[in-house]
Amino acid sequence: MKKLQIVSLMIIMSFIAFNGTAQVSTNDFYDDAETHALKGTTKIQIAGEIENPGVIQITDLPLRSLIVKEALLSGDTNRFIGAYRYDGYSLYDILNHVVLKKKNEAEFPPIIDLYVKVENKDGDSVIFSWGELYYPIHRHEIIIATQVARIVPSKTKDLWPLPKEVKLVAGHDLVTERNIANPVKITVLSADIKYEVNKDLTPLFSDHVKILKGEESIAKFNKSPDSLQHMKYESVFYGRGRGIHSTTPFNGILVKELLDSFFKMKPEYLKSGYFIIASVDGYRCVYTYSEIFNRNDQAEVLLIEDKENQDGGVFRLFPAADFFSDRAVKAVSEIRLIF
Repeated sequence: MKKLQIVSLMIIMSFIAFNGTAQVSTNDFYDDAETHALKGTTKIQIAGEIENPGVIQITDLPLRSLIVKEALLSGDTNRFIGAYRYDGYSLYDILNHVVLKKKNEAEFPPIIDLYVKVENKDGDSVIFSWGELYYPIHRHEIIIATQVARIVPSKTKDLWPLPKEVKLVAGHDLVTERNIANPVKITVLSADIKYEVNKDLTPLFSDHVKILKGEESIAKFNKSPDSLQHMKYESVFYGRGRGIHSTTPFNGILVKELLDSFFKMKPEYLKSGYFIIASVDGYRCVYTYSEIFNRNDQAEVLLIEDKENQDGGVFRLFPAADFFSDRAVKAVSEIRLIF
């Protein structure tokens, strides 16, 4: 018995010597530091193009967890803020029981042109596309956090500044400009641009793509720029309505590289900019600026060129982060930034 006690003591002493603390060890790197409660309201007003607006108590929902490395834009580079584990309540869950009532439903019933605006008590706001919330392979990556813990480097022991207030956190953002404190309201909106819809258009084909900023046309192209590198993504292409489409790979250019010379990154675009990407037949969807330009998961949006495709060509999208194919717009005729 005495020998067993000595062995146990040696194990504890070795652990303390290695870690500098007598904390219980697990294989989870993200639970080693103290968890702190964040101050602020946990009641969120839900409004917009829905049938059941009101106030929701988010703490009645499942608690979700995210690990993030936060950074903000600083001139031409990024300024690191800290690494944290946030616990809170996902926008996916918060909006899961709203009944959508799109103002353009008669003209365009699909929900992929929706986005949500999240406002805080100081009047600041950021947006997320409906696709970011409900279409991605990795769900629950946008939360309203009510708890935080530092992720402390084991050697340097750096203690990043602790947030103090309830916080909106976008887990898939590289630059975390959309992480705003004290969110109080979520508004569901549809993209306010009119398109003529022709579901029976044959052939479904557009030989060029226009690039616009609001109502201003700023460029037009009919082939992928030779200077841009092509990426190949293996895929299982699956639709929300018709199920499996194909398992063939997609080869194309990054949409963010195509648009970079027109819409350079800045905080205002990251927070409030979104793209409407439309087909020649009026089918369209919304992607936020951040969703295309600011990913930390390398699941990029591709633009595929196929001049031989008479039913869906020349250009189509492939959103690698999406589980469903609904935002893979065929016969793309325009890409429009709304800001």
